[in-house]
Amino acid sequence: MTARTPGGHQRRTTAAAALALACALTLGACSADATSSHEGLEVTGAYLPEPLMTDMAGGYFVIHNHGAEDDRLTGVTSGIADSVDMHRTTGGQMEQVDSLPVPAGGRLELARGGNHLMLHDLKRKPEEGDTVRVTLQFAHHDPVTLQVPVKATNHNPATTGHH
Repeated sequence: MTARTPGGHQRRTTAAAALALACALTLGACSADATSSHEGLEVTGAYLPEPLMTDMAGGYFVIHNHGAEDDRLTGVTSGIADSVDMHRTTGGQMEQVDSLPVPAGGRLELARGGNHLMLHDLKRKPEEGDTVRVTLQFAHHDPVTLQVPVKATNHNPATTGHH
């Protein structure tokens, strides 16, 4: 599958995914997190803490929208889970939502204690050092596929200095 970038150039999504995987593997040794850019969207700091439970895991990252138009994260899939839900946390209350806003010139942050992903009915329990393929769907951008590194259960980028 090819996608057009704002400059009119074509690139293959699979090549971008392979690059993201190579970056994740290379940077993983330095405790950095995966980064992926795609058509004005940039995903940084992606990680999945090694889950304590065998059937459910959480996912976190930041989507930067460098474009001039608002967008929405409308869905997430992963081959490791039967379903992936998006949750918004407001005032300490978690709520499943159908989409999350990605404002023009802004960002959507998914972090512990805030907005996040929940991967349900895991087909296998991911372990620290693994990578998990996750595809993000948007209202106005083409899907973005990430290779998300599995970090220690207690990993917190806010305390490790990696954002």
